[in-house]
Amino acid sequence: MGLEPLFQAWSYFRRRKFRECSDLCSQLLERPPGEQAAWSLKTRALTEMVYVDEIDMDQEGIAEMMLDENAIAQVARPGTSLKLPGTSQGGGPSPAVRPVTQSGRPITGFVRPSTQSGRPSTMEQAIKTPRTALTARPITSASGTYVRLGTALFEYIFHHENDVKNALDLAALATEHVQFKDWWWKVQIGKCYYRLGLYREAEKQFKSALKQQDMVDTILYLAKVYLRLDQPVTALNLFKQGLDRFPGEVTLICGIARIYEEMNNISLAAEYYKDVLKQDNTHVEAIACIGSNHFYSDQPEIALRFYRRLLQMGVYNCQLFNNLGLCCFYAQQYDMTLSSFERALFLAENEEETADVWYNLGHVAVGIGDLNLAYQCFKLTLVNNNDYAEAYNNLAVLEMRKGHIEQVGDLQRSYTAAQKSEEAFPGHVDTQQLIKQLKQHFAML
Repeated sequence: MGLEPLFQAWSYFRRRKFRECSDLCSQLLERPPGEQAAWSLKTRALTEMVYVDEIDMDQEGIAEMMLDENAIAQVARPGTSLKLPGTSQGGGPSPAVRPVTQSGRPITGFVRPSTQSGRPSTMEQAIKTPRTALTARPITSASGTYVRLGTALFEYIFHHENDVKNALDLAALATEHVQFKDWWWKVQIGKCYYRLGLYREAEKQFKSALKQQDMVDTILYLAKVYLRLDQPVTALNLFKQGLDRFPGEVTLICGIARIYEEMNNISLAAEYYKDVLKQDNTHVEAIACIGSNHFYSDQPEIALRFYRRLLQMGVYNCQLFNNLGLCCFYAQQYDMTLSSFERALFLAENEEETADVWYNLGHVAVGIGDLNLAYQCFKLTLVNNNDYAEAYNNLAVLEMRKGHIEQVGDLQRSYTAAQKSEEAFPGHVDTQQLIKQLKQHFAML
């Protein structure tokens, strides 16, 4: 005897077979009368297919980057803004040896959804981008409140249809209906305001919700608002107050660590990541970031331990083998270096990842003195990613070593570029030596 159809649909949902669940609900709704339970379950199944944890996911598209007027001060004090993180006050590695993203923050051991991946490439995409990523965080209250049809309908409109305006209207009516006493609806209104770029209004809603019900999720949403308003210090204070009420909450400690890392205070960030590991010793982001910090602090053999730990945990991707290859090379374990890079090339999912591996192989080739191999590797980097500035730079150095100098003598442009470089990173010794050499040239002219 087969299962009762609605129970079967619910079973599919529990086993995360959302497509089958949705199809079965559709069949149930075709029969008269279309029952409310099937409607509710279908909207939930469709939502879960594209559900993304709003707390972690924050796509800052071209529109937001170009037209951002949310910073409070035009010239912020050092250590109070994410736009000008300053040069490693925390005693961490300098920006000269640690690469940064296009937005200027250091590349950590862990690519976060909001920093590098998935940026919409055009204004149109930035305006209407349905979110289609899955969350790595445990299902919290945010995805657990589906008791009534109204909540399931809201999540469907917000996530599946990406129609923020209608979702906001529904949430406003619902919160009025419950006489402004339900914290959950206030959080949803705050989410809509945030998505629409109305950050101050979102802040009011989240604060009001927190007064009614102390929730970790709401604290994380409110911190996101402060970060978008470029108020990292306020976000840090909020997280620290949250930790008084929820001691040892991993997401709050991790939030603090991320902010310190964005402000380039690497040593403090590492301390907080270590606190994360005390609470959850399988936290991938913390392990990767601590490993990365050790690598850039000239301790590749310690970094190797952290990356090996990730491997033991079952993380198996291109980036991890790329990092393992570099750590093995700098820790002088040459037998493992090439096999790690080979594995990384095999696991690379797109051309950008392949380009990164060839670039690192080029470095290894320079390190062992095989300049022909290095030349080939940097060329292969450019084949996979034509915008790879570092590869062009290194190819130019190799050409110079071979004596293929075509443009020499434009000292003025060189001096201007060196001055800009010094402004960007005042403590860079090579730049200072170059300026000194140029000044000697000018004195001889």
